[in-house]
Order: sequence, then structure tokens, then C-alpha cells
Amino acid sequence: MNNVTTLASRSAAPTTPTTGTPDPIQLHADAHNALAMALHYLRQPRANVPGAARKAVQALAALRSLGNVDVCTSPSTQGGAA
Repeated sequence: MNNVTTLASRSAAPTTPTTGTPDPIQLHADAHNALAMALHYLRQPRANVPGAARKAVQALAALRSLGNVDVCTSPSTQGGAA
């Protein structure tokens, strides 16, 4: 008898939330990572300009999404005595 262990694939868990509002911290991290990769592509001896441009577009998309997120909607950040 053979014992077989089934491993989950890399796509078993979704990478982004499917419901609700996007996490502003994750959007900020996505923009930061995309810009870091764009700079990495440009700093290579043979600069990968198309790759850097794609990563810059991804960063801009994340920043635009971050601009659409309501960050200050938590009850703990509204009102209250100062």
C-alpha cells in the first residue's frame, strides 16, 4: 500500500480579497514593490525598459486604487475628544 500525500497548489489561496474594500496597506505595498522592481530593471547593465514601464503602470494602478479607498472610515478614527 502506497501512502500518497496531496499538496496544495500555489494557486490554492487567493492573493487578493474577493469581497469588501481593498486593504490600503496592501495597496501601498503593491505600489512600493512595483516601483522597486521598475528601478531594478532600469539599473541592470542592459536596462529592461519595457519591463520597467509595465511595473510603473502597475504601481500607478495601485496608487490610484489607494486614492479610491476610504481610509478614515473606522469609528475609532472619527470624532471623539481631542
